[in-house]
Amino acid sequence: MFARSTSECHRSRSPFKPTALAFAAATLALCSQAVNANSTESTLATVEVIGSEENLIKLPGSANIISQTDLDNSRAFTVNEVLRKVPGVTVRDEEGFGLRPNIAIRGLNPTRSTKVTLLEDGLPLSYAPYGDNASYYHPMIDRYSRIEVLKGSSALLFGPQTVGGVINYITPTPRQEFGGSLQGTLGNRDYFNGRIGLGGGGFNLDYVRKQGQGARDNTNHELDDLNLKYAFSIDERNALTLRASYYQERSQVTYAGLTQAEFERFGGQYNPFENDRFDIERIGTSATHDFSINDNATLTTSIYYFQFDRDWWRQASNSQDAQCGGAFNNARLAGQAVDVNSCNSNQGRLRYYETYGIEPRLTVAHSAGEFQAGVKAHFEDQDRRQINGSSPTARSGVVVENNLRNTQAYSAFVSNRFDINQFSITPIARYESIDVERLNQLDGSQGATQISAFTPGIGVTWNPSPTLTVFSSLHEGFAPPRVEDLIGTAGTVTEVDAEQSTNFEVGVRTQLGETWTLQSAYFRTDFSNLIAVGSIAGGGTPLSQGKALFEGLEVNANGELGMGFLGRLAYTWLPTADQTEAFRNVSNGALVGVEGNRQPYAPRHTLTAALGYQQGKLRSELEAQYVGQQFSDFANTVAPTPDGQRGEIDAVTVWNMSLNYQFDKATTGFLSAKNLFDKTYITDRTRGIIVGMPRLLQIGVRNDF
Repeated sequence: MFARSTSECHRSRSPFKPTALAFAAATLALCSQAVNANSTESTLATVEVIGSEENLIKLPGSANIISQTDLDNSRAFTVNEVLRKVPGVTVRDEEGFGLRPNIAIRGLNPTRSTKVTLLEDGLPLSYAPYGDNASYYHPMIDRYSRIEVLKGSSALLFGPQTVGGVINYITPTPRQEFGGSLQGTLGNRDYFNGRIGLGGGGFNLDYVRKQGQGARDNTNHELDDLNLKYAFSIDERNALTLRASYYQERSQVTYAGLTQAEFERFGGQYNPFENDRFDIERIGTSATHDFSINDNATLTTSIYYFQFDRDWWRQASNSQDAQCGGAFNNARLAGQAVDVNSCNSNQGRLRYYETYGIEPRLTVAHSAGEFQAGVKAHFEDQDRRQINGSSPTARSGVVVENNLRNTQAYSAFVSNRFDINQFSITPIARYESIDVERLNQLDGSQGATQISAFTPGIGVTWNPSPTLTVFSSLHEGFAPPRVEDLIGTAGTVTEVDAEQSTNFEVGVRTQLGETWTLQSAYFRTDFSNLIAVGSIAGGGTPLSQGKALFEGLEVNANGELGMGFLGRLAYTWLPTADQTEAFRNVSNGALVGVEGNRQPYAPRHTLTAALGYQQGKLRSELEAQYVGQQFSDFANTVAPTPDGQRGEIDAVTVWNMSLNYQFDKATTGFLSAKNLFDKTYITDRTRGIIVGMPRLLQIGVRNDF
């Protein structure tokens, strides 16, 4: 199934600017031709993951759509809060604003969302989905009008992470008539959120300014998010959608968690690292062109280009980082207050990425069903540096890491749905070919390697009635290792294998009565190889790999209860999330963990349930989000360790409340409370103890014009 060859990289180069400029020029040329065309009417050229709810009847897998109404009714604050409304999805909080969400599907480790494919309007959202699929950046939930979550064999239409599933964030459809909206929100913890949206003639502009304190002391976030989208028809067979975005984050936020003694003495919000800073700038452009070949065939071609620039200066990377010395660490272990300005060190982790690609996708409807095929050429250039400063507020110093990492990935998929009376059968296959290179610019060492994978699958649906769909799918899953795991700093190739799994699910979608909908699915994910990176497994576990099995049941339902009351439920039961053999250290073969132990950060039960009430102009909702007990390391350690990095994480229920009142057709006022009862709870022990956001109370108004 998998093949790999290695060779030395014999050329020194700076791969970033020439390719970036060439790609930008091609994008501008295409856009220029489009703008000069006669625009007779506006339409939306886009890549669909699920599409409209009418598509669910033929979809051979679990699928959930979170609508604009759902987002408005709950007054969603973070994407973490929203995704917990979907069964099978777990999301772990980090800094409180949902800026670096930790998302997982069906029990996989959520750290940095490395095990999931994230898309925006059907195009890659992650800055390096092949070479470093870690989410240190995630747009605000305010940007989106809808979210799609897709699991099962249909994930092979996308990639490269095809094990857990696909999350697709959808930006608003451009308006035809001129109009827009103004929205403002204020809250405790110095919270402010201002948003303006304008549109007309197929054009949308959306700008959000959000700021406030994070989950801990000495944390503060300032965010700006600008999005432009223009959709129009060139002629009766050609349509084009252009997108551009600019995102900026200026945060005071640390990376290190608390020791156990710090947590017990000072509380979960304690954070002495007042000098740590995190800055991001991201620029994105993309274009999607629809060509209607005839009434039954459409060729959709997308091109995209992103720049991502991140600087994180910090005095500690975990609860026992040696950066500030042994005495400093001992004081933290003892729960003593520390003076970070006495630590003459501040290290900068500086990252710059360029990501670009092109992806044509063909869809052909035929008498027996529907055919789909596509290819993608995708490129990632990483420039990674570490600079060690010699003062507590340093922003310069000695360069101790200077790496260039390059990824070139080519993929293809083919799928054909055969409709036979009440049945639909969809065989599907995907192929990935990935070339990676790494150059250490400090000593000139370099290396290269290649990975390829062929992953087949099949999906089946049975529709015995218009309101009942039985679905099932079976497919091979794949996820590539990171470049830094494949090639060491000396240019040597590490014998780490790609992730490979066999994924099965069977479920049902149905309507109960006139108002209730239900979806339930049994799933089984059997890994012949699962990678656990040190920072993911917790407690300094080295890069490891091994076999694992995840198995469970997910259920979601929503509808009307009568007398103006509405209900919503999303539940996941994960009885099995086990190492089926002890993982092994990739570098020396030593055993890591114990066969039969439960995987870290895989709660057995998760539940989100909400009760709403709607009467006239009033809409209210009370929601409970429950996350069950979790282990934080492979050893399934129960008692907390002094450094806070190991120990059982208790189950927790967080309550949220929202109240919306529509004064007239144009004006809506709202109140919301997140973590209503101000619960202090541990969310993560990977780098020491991290806690969830304290209670947030917010009030706002929106006016549409």
